[in-house]
Amino acid sequence: MVSLSVRVLRRCVTSLLLALFCLPVAVLIFDTLPQRHPVHHSQLQVTEAKNTTWYSERVMEARMAWRRRTLKEACSRFGLDVPGNDSLHRPNAWEFLINKQHHLIWCNVFKAASSSWMYNFNILAGYTPEFLKNNNMVPLQLARKKYARPSVEELNVALNDSIAFLIVRHPLERLLSAYRDKIQYALPNTHHSKLGQRIIIQFRNKIDKEGRPMRDRSTHSPRWPTFSEFVNYLIHEHNRGHSLDMHWTPITEFCSPCQVEFDLILKFDTLDEDQRYLIEMAGVSHLVKAEWRNPSKGPNTPDVITKYYSQLTLTQLLQLYNIYRFDFELFGYTLDRYLELATNDTPTKAILV
Repeated sequence: MVSLSVRVLRRCVTSLLLALFCLPVAVLIFDTLPQRHPVHHSQLQVTEAKNTTWYSERVMEARMAWRRRTLKEACSRFGLDVPGNDSLHRPNAWEFLINKQHHLIWCNVFKAASSSWMYNFNILAGYTPEFLKNNNMVPLQLARKKYARPSVEELNVALNDSIAFLIVRHPLERLLSAYRDKIQYALPNTHHSKLGQRIIIQFRNKIDKEGRPMRDRSTHSPRWPTFSEFVNYLIHEHNRGHSLDMHWTPITEFCSPCQVEFDLILKFDTLDEDQRYLIEMAGVSHLVKAEWRNPSKGPNTPDVITKYYSQLTLTQLLQLYNIYRFDFELFGYTLDRYLELATNDTPTKAILV
């Protein structure tokens, strides 16, 4: 009887201990099960938004760190981080806009979301959307009324307490955008329409006795330079050491990224995410939005790129690469898809130098 009582007592103690152990576990499991009265939808949205923000920040920080590292390594590899007297080895402060109130510094690269950010910088300077909508002045001219062109010394001082950013684009996509906007669809009697006529005279065979371009009816040559003629002009100018138009000059020369330390490098192909990150970091989301304002002929879709770059020979394409070589290297772009489009003319002559 005694032994039986002891066994019974032991079982009771064991059951009691097991119950005490299992109760918290059961409560924990119960808490994780779906509830009869779920959390309000707005609360879930807040939680998801916080998680998304946390994740996006980590992703964006890693993205920007990788781009800065790519830039820095390429600058070092080509010796572009060494101070010098040419456009590649000294800061080109002339093209920068410095907003001291919001601690933002931007180098305006034409044909790389420049319309969008010129608008944003004008808003940050105090212009109202209504004023900008109704004003006929060129946005850059309006901006320069508020943002004087800085000296190198002024730029260096501002870099100490500002977010400096740059927007880049694939060199050949940017070039095509500039050609379509400024050459193919140039407004009559403008600087670029006159440049187009000079290109035709120089690089199209058909001209009249007075040196004016004649339309070749047999090949249906357009009244504007073809993309191939424009590229030949560009190669010709570069080979003679002439300065290129600001709409297609290499970013490396325009913004001297090896001589100026940029905090953020935004890319055209991830522009929506990159802009949002920049705007949040700068704390100006109440003033400007991540919008794309492009008054030109729209984006360069794969079909558009194919249409134009299939007009070029491999030699022309590789000569273009030589012009924009540093932009390719510093910002992590390649020629891959374009090599498939060009006509293979004389491979032995198409050598990268």
